[in-house]
Amino acid sequence: MTQATTPAGLRRRDVLTRSAALVPALGSALTAPAALAASRENAPVNDILDMSAVSLAKALRSKDLSARELMSAHLEHVDALNPRFNALVSRIDGDAALVQARRLDEDAAKGRFHGPLHGFPHAVKDTASTRGIASTQGSPILKDNIPDADSLVVARMRAAGAIFVGKSNVPEFALGSHSYNPVFGITRNAYDPRKSAGGSTGGGSVALALRMVPLADGSDFGGSLRNPAGWNNVFGFRPSWGRVPSLPNTDLFWQNFATSGPMGRHVEDVALLMSVQSGPDPRAPFAQDDDPALFAQPLAREWKGARIGWLGDLGGALPMEAGVLETCEKALGAFASLGMEVGEASLSEGAEAMWQTAVTLRHWSVGADLQGFYDDPETRRLMKPEAIWEVEGYKRQTAPQLVAASEGRTRIAKAFQEAFTRHDFLALPTAQVFPFDVEQHWPHEIAGRRMDSYHRWMEVTLPATMAALPVLAIPAGFGGAGKLPIGIQLIGPRNADLAVLQLGHAYEQASAWIAQARPPVLRA
Repeated sequence: MTQATTPAGLRRRDVLTRSAALVPALGSALTAPAALAASRENAPVNDILDMSAVSLAKALRSKDLSARELMSAHLEHVDALNPRFNALVSRIDGDAALVQARRLDEDAAKGRFHGPLHGFPHAVKDTASTRGIASTQGSPILKDNIPDADSLVVARMRAAGAIFVGKSNVPEFALGSHSYNPVFGITRNAYDPRKSAGGSTGGGSVALALRMVPLADGSDFGGSLRNPAGWNNVFGFRPSWGRVPSLPNTDLFWQNFATSGPMGRHVEDVALLMSVQSGPDPRAPFAQDDDPALFAQPLAREWKGARIGWLGDLGGALPMEAGVLETCEKALGAFASLGMEVGEASLSEGAEAMWQTAVTLRHWSVGADLQGFYDDPETRRLMKPEAIWEVEGYKRQTAPQLVAASEGRTRIAKAFQEAFTRHDFLALPTAQVFPFDVEQHWPHEIAGRRMDSYHRWMEVTLPATMAALPVLAIPAGFGGAGKLPIGIQLIGPRNADLAVLQLGHAYEQASAWIAQARPPVLRA
């Protein structure tokens, strides 16, 4: 296996600077595995299901497609695949969903369209409060929780015309990047149901990859919109903090780590959902004031001469499973084909220091949220060990530790600012391993190095979180022993959300293999 101290040939500059000629040569590395024994029953895909979200919205508005037709196609497909993959949970009655779709069709006949998501079947991530639908966070403590109001991001999607057909599965309390919980069980990877789907937006990413839904929403602290996107060959976007306000929230000032965001099979689809989710709210003091319509404009632009810096394994500091770096490095050839300069990059803040900062602040954030459950013996016994670990870490913290962590976060932000003086964008893998065995809770070792916590194997996502930067997870290809999916984090400067999406769109156009690499179960 690749040793942590060897950045897999990254110091061979020719790997990073080869031009468009590299892209056609990626075929074998970017080909999804043959249908696996665990998913030999193929599911034919209705043409409607293969349409992009942007195309569906146009077809609905032109009345070439009805909301009822769209809903029927998706419900039938979910019935066929969800029992095997367990992506969607707390499903509503199908007839009730069709009634909602018929009402939207009646409105459309009168010229009344509800918004960009008019008629879209949608499954809200199970961490988000959704009126009238069980919102459990994957915890037995909350298994009977049915909110009487939507969170802000859910309310915005509902107002935009989405029809909620259920929830998407998550890890308990969204802790960890493997979507299993004692309420609904395990969500399985779209490309190999024997492997993890990632998380915490695991259910959403699998449902999206398998065409159960046109779009997916999620949230992200430690890579929850990034790792599952990379592991299921879709796009996931963590916006700049404040771009998508989080309400209701008991702390509007200090807890600024997690953010909601969109997922899609195409970057244009991601931007479409961003145009719905983003925008200011008077109750959110740090919300960005930009018009959400910013994300509804065309994404095409010129990239010749722009610079992208590859951070790789942070100079050998992060252990990586064999094949992760190689697969990502090959995918960087698509940026070179756009006329971009691709080279090595580094951060002035050390990886270990960044990790300690992130762990301290995560203890504080997660522990504060869960302390009430921990303090009650009856609910504490229902919490998984990782949740208890976070609360107990929080309860041990001192004011000087939090001050030091806040100062460390400032250093991380400055390190990225310095790197952006040399590069227009930065890139990292979406995870340090390929999808692992679905029965394993989390990897305990990478490249011979022991992991000292349930999320250490996702250390690669936390620097951008600490710097509050926009990050788009883009598919990088298939690699490792099992030829499984992995992705790249495309990181932009603070508030450069649109530019990151524009670059991701250009990468997608230069990487036709992404759309062609369908999950084996969909290959009729």
